[in-house]
Amino acid sequence: MDYFVHIAILIGIYSILALSLNLIVGYTGLLSITQAAFYGIGAYVTAILLTSFGMNFFLSIVIGMIITGVVSLAIGYVLSKFDGDYFALGSFGFNIIVYSIFLNWQSLTRGPLGIPGIAKPVLFNIDFSNNFYFLIMVAVFALLVYFISQFITRSSFGRVLKAIREDEKAIEVFGYNTLFFKLTIFVIGAMIASIAGALFASYITYVDPTSFALSESIFILAIIILGGLANNKGAVIGAVCLVILPEALRFVGFPSDIAAQMRQVTYGLILILLMLYRPQGLIGEYKL
Repeated sequence: MDYFVHIAILIGIYSILALSLNLIVGYTGLLSITQAAFYGIGAYVTAILLTSFGMNFFLSIVIGMIITGVVSLAIGYVLSKFDGDYFALGSFGFNIIVYSIFLNWQSLTRGPLGIPGIAKPVLFNIDFSNNFYFLIMVAVFALLVYFISQFITRSSFGRVLKAIREDEKAIEVFGYNTLFFKLTIFVIGAMIASIAGALFASYITYVDPTSFALSESIFILAIIILGGLANNKGAVIGAVCLVILPEALRFVGFPSDIAAQMRQVTYGLILILLMLYRPQGLIGEYKL
């Protein structure tokens, strides 16, 4: 039972990450490969505030969102100078920079040693060290993020984002400040990702740089491409599929000496086939 609760918690965390990135990539058309950096900032802020200052977990989430928002505003403004592939390369570089900071700023992050002993939250005498209660908390956050994403994408603001994705120059002709819309959604997506980071840090009770490397950003991007770009339900479905799939492959009877490699090969092959025959994802409305 604990194993299934663990998987469900990871699905909830990755659903939040997928929804945050889908707002940027799926609805706005900005190919960002930096979501793991914002995920990591949220995790490290929570880890530092809880272990060094004994701060309340929920307050640490708010502070993490604010710090992530400020950082993403600065980075988003720089990235706004670029278009298309150059935007993707710039976001790629930013993820590497943040990873390097996590790895080398040892006085703050403890470098490769990471930060252990992160406390789990307590609210109204409910101790979330019980994983079932923690799952309920993650589910509440995931549902809240889902409804916020739905509200954004169905609003007039969301319609402008889709118009920017389709033809940014055309929407500028009608007097829309596209830089404002792109920066706003980039910051919102980053702040949502920081929530997932805080939940991850508290759940695992330990953070280190390897959890927020470039490969994690690529994995989050793969989730929304698989589930379907510009579809919030697709983002959640993608998270479910890509969290469960590697776990399901553990039960396939591969020879023990090559089991790990064969799981990775099978996992990669399934993704390639899906991208070849369903490039818009399972229920997507848009393809890169």
